[in-house]
Amino acid sequence: MSRDLNFTVTEAQAEFLALDCPFPAFIGGFNSGKSHVMAMNGFMDATHSSDAIVAFYEPTHLHVKNIILPKMEALLIDHGIRYTLNKQDHTIMTSNSQMGDFIFHSMDNPALIVGYEFYRGHIDELDVLSEDKAHEVWTKVIARKRQRPKGIEDVKNRISVYSTPEGYKFIYKMWGTKQNPDYQMVQAATRSNPYASEEYIKDLLNTYPEQLANAYLNGEFCNLATSTVYSNYSRKIHDSYETIKDSDTLYVGCDFNVDHQAATIYVKRNGGTQWHAVKELCEMKDTPEMVRILQENWGSRGHKIVMYPDASGAARKSVNASVSDIALLQQAGFEVRAHKKNPDVRDRIQATQKAFGSGALFINSNTCPTVARCLEQQSYDKNGEPDKKSGNDHQNDATTYPIAYELPIRRPMFKLDFSFVT
Repeated sequence: MSRDLNFTVTEAQAEFLALDCPFPAFIGGFNSGKSHVMAMNGFMDATHSSDAIVAFYEPTHLHVKNIILPKMEALLIDHGIRYTLNKQDHTIMTSNSQMGDFIFHSMDNPALIVGYEFYRGHIDELDVLSEDKAHEVWTKVIARKRQRPKGIEDVKNRISVYSTPEGYKFIYKMWGTKQNPDYQMVQAATRSNPYASEEYIKDLLNTYPEQLANAYLNGEFCNLATSTVYSNYSRKIHDSYETIKDSDTLYVGCDFNVDHQAATIYVKRNGGTQWHAVKELCEMKDTPEMVRILQENWGSRGHKIVMYPDASGAARKSVNASVSDIALLQQAGFEVRAHKKNPDVRDRIQATQKAFGSGALFINSNTCPTVARCLEQQSYDKNGEPDKKSGNDHQNDATTYPIAYELPIRRPMFKLDFSFVT
């Protein structure tokens, strides 16, 4: 006798279950229903064939015992499906002609993820692992994704991930950057779950600082180590769909570095009141290479190019030649806008923060993924200075030079009257 499957899901869970990519991810805040949708998804996978093997992965054996095993047993009981639980081997074998079997693994030791294959896999809280360990687990699990169950004509093996984001780690790099269509995600806030009480949410807000609250309540990717330099930047608020048009003047910020030369290209919109970053140049060898790229791609097509370089380039050379970096830009026919010395780093940061806050600055994260990532991830070091060890500084410098020049912080001037006694 066949039975219909009736599950009650949230809007975010329904959106996730509708994804048709090889590697879907449900990225959610605390109590957003990650474990619930994981159990439902795995249960439905097992109904595709009595020969199907569905694998679940938890961070530890304790998580297997306390989270996924009870949920799967409850679902099987609710649907009247007989099964045998082997607690030692962590398997559930069903006695149903329309239902496959389940295996459960800890991710404590990735080396033990060998010797079997599965039809569909489900990984819980992958981001709680170190980035290296998460990568090792992912590699091992993918190697197991090869079972061809009987009775399924078009087998679509799949691995689904469910996690709260823990900073810019493995999940962000695989799913958050949106660079590979095979890796699609749904982000779910705690409030998307109607069973999450306001008291619970209030307790989280009172317990965690703002950055952690954004991650743990909204399922957002945040820098959890320390405060970010460009904290006003948000992909949701400042994302742009602008691109370079034939008549555009290009405004290019550039940072001079041997083998790490960086440039960010802007266009102006809304009568010149909005700056949109629309293209990035990364990891160039030196200034001559940057000049060549700009000339070949845009200068030769009639675009006027205005450069906002690192002011120290007037004396410094990124290439072994007798001509300074800024002189090379001028010789190429570019207009150069730079003060005699760079503005104070704090002033440049505050100018950029103000531009984001006032709606004057936007980033096309599709065409400028490095710009977006660096703005999100650069943090302050232990001395309170912008960190230069993580590699996020070069592109950020290029991105912010034009803003500091054209939209500087205007500090108030005070007139002081003096009187002298003679």
